[in-house]
Amino acid sequence: MSFFEVIDPMFATYVLGNAPVKRLATGFDWTEGPVWFGDAGCLLFSDIPNNRIVRWSEDGVTTYRQPSNHANGHTRDRQGRLVSCEHGTRRVTRTEWDGSITVIADSFQGKRLNSPNDVIVAPDGAIWFSDPHYGIMTDYEGAKAEQELPCSVYRVSPDGGIEAVITEMQGPNGLAFSPDGSRLYVADTGRMFSADPQHIRVFDMVDGRPENGRVFNVITPGCADGIRVDSDGNLWSSAADGVHCIAPDGHLMGKILVPEMVSNICFGGHSKHRLFITATTSLYSIVLNRRGIQTP
Repeated sequence: MSFFEVIDPMFATYVLGNAPVKRLATGFDWTEGPVWFGDAGCLLFSDIPNNRIVRWSEDGVTTYRQPSNHANGHTRDRQGRLVSCEHGTRRVTRTEWDGSITVIADSFQGKRLNSPNDVIVAPDGAIWFSDPHYGIMTDYEGAKAEQELPCSVYRVSPDGGIEAVITEMQGPNGLAFSPDGSRLYVADTGRMFSADPQHIRVFDMVDGRPENGRVFNVITPGCADGIRVDSDGNLWSSAADGVHCIAPDGHLMGKILVPEMVSNICFGGHSKHRLFITATTSLYSIVLNRRGIQTP
């Protein structure tokens, strides 16, 4: 059985014929937001409808936090602390080393955020997060509620100031910076119950702000949700048939084939060469001949 599809011959050097897609755990309802903790040898990810964050390690699966306020995306800040997007409380939080929770953002210009979805940390330490409306449109991944703000991408500066930096996208979702921080990639999955265009956009980072937004790639089948970059600047994206690898110029290089619709991905493992894949009801992984950008 082939676990991948080569479109650009270069992709054949990224995959290993004897390294299969492995299902690590299953029985979830909708998995999301994987983040690797190399210092603890574990992966955290969200099981959003079941209101929990799950911890996976080679020893097995345990519950890290429940209730999780219907947490979705996660990352680590420059100090290694967990940063989470919570649908249920419509906020972005940081878990301190003593286990206490610090609120990073829960409103903008006096109005509640929608349902923060994905989060990344910029080279300057600023926290960027997407805020589509998915978590408040139904009771499945949060609680149905009134939308008070447009769907936007926000930047929270190291001193706590918040600004809306991308406001023209219908449903901003996955976020990723290029290895050198000169580009920002944003997946637009559109508004729920609407037929909006779905694609990945790329922005040039100029003085710490995104400019010159343009379509980078259109995923098919399905759409881009979670995205990550490797050390060569290739973008890896979730898709309906697995994970797509996209070159820096925007062309599709190849696919990792997964038997469930993929929601999100992250690099981890001892050399950051293992791709962890959250896919509908299960967690998968595959070892690649490519190292991802994972900080710290």
